[in-house]
Amino acid sequence: MKKMRMNQLLRGAFVAVIAALLIGLTASCSNDDDDNVNGAGKSHKVVFKAIASSGSNIDVAVYGIDGNPTTASSLSGSTWSSPEVTSESGAYSANVAVNAIGPDASATLKVQIWVDGELKKEGTSSGQYLSASTSYTF
Repeated sequence: MKKMRMNQLLRGAFVAVIAALLIGLTASCSNDDDDNVNGAGKSHKVVFKAIASSGSNIDVAVYGIDGNPTTASSLSGSTWSSPEVTSESGAYSANVAVNAIGPDASATLKVQIWVDGELKKEGTSSGQYLSASTSYTF
């Protein structure tokens, strides 16, 4: 029964993550005038990372650039890093969302977006059932 509840919570968190990514995509498409966007016309090297507290287990990560999500599932361990992704010239935003399960209510999860070797954005979560997300506009 407890495992079924945990699976339902993870599924619900995953649906919330996908919804956040779709909202980010919608917001990123709301301005068609790319001439005034910082970073327009440049490509970037992007890496997404997640760091959970000791004893936590990262389960799934959804990451992408401009509404092109990639899902990494069946993960394990307390750290995760995506392969380096090269954005297209004129890309608008990068998004990441990660779910994990901690050993207790004091567990934490931090997600990061690194652009061209520099930490640009970070999001956090705390509790036993962890879901952290963040987005960065180039």
